[in-house]
Amino acid sequence: MSPQSSPPTASAGGVRVAVVGSGPAGAYAAAQLLAIREPAVEVHVFDRLATPWGLVRAGVAPDHPKIKSVTRVFERTAQLPGFHFLGNVRVGVDVSHDELLGHYHAVLYATGAPGDRRLGIPGEELAGSHAATGFVSWYNGHPDAADTRFDLSVRRAVVVGNGNVALDVARMLALTPDELARTDIADHALDALAASQVEEIVVLGRRGPADAAFTTPELRELDRLADCDVVVDPADLADGAVSGTGTGLALRVADNLDVLAGFAAHEPAGHRRRIVLRFRASPLELTGNGRVQGVRVGHNELVGTAGGPSVAVPTGRVESIDAGLVLRAIGYVGRPVPGLPFDGGTTRIGNDRGRVLDPVSGDPLRGVYTAGWIKRGPSGVIGTNKKCAQETVSLLVEDLAAGRLARRSPAPAENLLGELARRGVEVVPYAGWAAIDAHEQALGRPLSRPRVKVVRHEQLLSLAGPGAGTTSVNSASSSALDQLTSAHHMHKNGSSKPASMAPARTTTPKT
Repeated sequence: MSPQSSPPTASAGGVRVAVVGSGPAGAYAAAQLLAIREPAVEVHVFDRLATPWGLVRAGVAPDHPKIKSVTRVFERTAQLPGFHFLGNVRVGVDVSHDELLGHYHAVLYATGAPGDRRLGIPGEELAGSHAATGFVSWYNGHPDAADTRFDLSVRRAVVVGNGNVALDVARMLALTPDELARTDIADHALDALAASQVEEIVVLGRRGPADAAFTTPELRELDRLADCDVVVDPADLADGAVSGTGTGLALRVADNLDVLAGFAAHEPAGHRRRIVLRFRASPLELTGNGRVQGVRVGHNELVGTAGGPSVAVPTGRVESIDAGLVLRAIGYVGRPVPGLPFDGGTTRIGNDRGRVLDPVSGDPLRGVYTAGWIKRGPSGVIGTNKKCAQETVSLLVEDLAAGRLARRSPAPAENLLGELARRGVEVVPYAGWAAIDAHEQALGRPLSRPRVKVVRHEQLLSLAGPGAGTTSVNSASSSALDQLTSAHHMHKNGSSKPASMAPARTTTPKT
């Protein structure tokens, strides 16, 4: 059954769904839920940050504005009647999973995969060794990384990984101050990278160039850097056999090999920086006295397997590379949500196509769903989440029609918001984000930048309220939830008397 079909109503007041996580998977799921014509669906999108859109804001590289433009699609969803954003709410800390189930017909988790995989080698804990996820958060202005520091006074950095994230962080280290100044990079990162002394970025891939996971457009971008040479050893391209099967894969690999061959054929032009792409190389140890000073690298050979990808086998040859900064970009991992089943091996919520499963019985948990990376693992591009969310929402609608949601008549959502206020949680509604958004864009306008990001959590909350809750971004909506949000902000400001429950004045800010 598609989300546009008409299942029976779950209650006289329609259906209320909580979506936990406002990144692409959560935003797409919200749009698909709100597209249901009957019964009326109200979607409350929770996020632990005061700002929505997840990795689009905090993960996409600042020099990729076209990818970030997907937020315009999400903003149109936010204008729909029935949409509510509840930022600055930590599910599992400020509110429990069981409490959500008590106030919603269904809860859909789209919390992503915010953790990082580790190398598991000696020296990984040395200063100067970082997860690429932290570096990405830092240059994108994620509040969690506002106080992170990276020593960029070193001459050489090593990036471990052969995916798009590895190329992103290598490129960010190689961009000139002028190239960076046109983006929405966080100011602290702009200043630090402008003063960077890094001259060489070595990107290590465990297997061969045909096994690299980066996409061809991302690879081609390296050739457009203003002051950076890209270096590839022709010997690394000697074995260009395509691993795996499938026409799409073969075409991508062939395109990648063509681009790499072009890099290998070019003589360095003597630019200030250079990116060196190396293959069949695995880090064995990070060395140094108190901080990273080098990387011991083992050379590999590729051994084919029947019907599968090649396997990297150590040759026994080892070399040392001097380096003062190491960034590992070898994958993201999900994190458990308190009260939910979690598979520590796959680092995903256990599920069947989006229905969350009881780990003991294997049966679906009533009214509990998942979408995005926490459902399927960190794979695909932003658009992949649309199809993933569609699959989950279709199952939710199917369960609604069959009477298999969490409960027929959940408690009013206003009760939950009131409880959050009593716990001292300052809920940021969409109007609060609209105020932040307008402020950041206004700061960026005189500098010809898309925005200047506010990176401090306290400042974001200050910009979002206390008046943010008095204005709903949905001009058609003046529900009790909006009014209660206003009451909550007044309560936080010391008013001993609840705000009036009269309909809130509504406007539609331009964002």
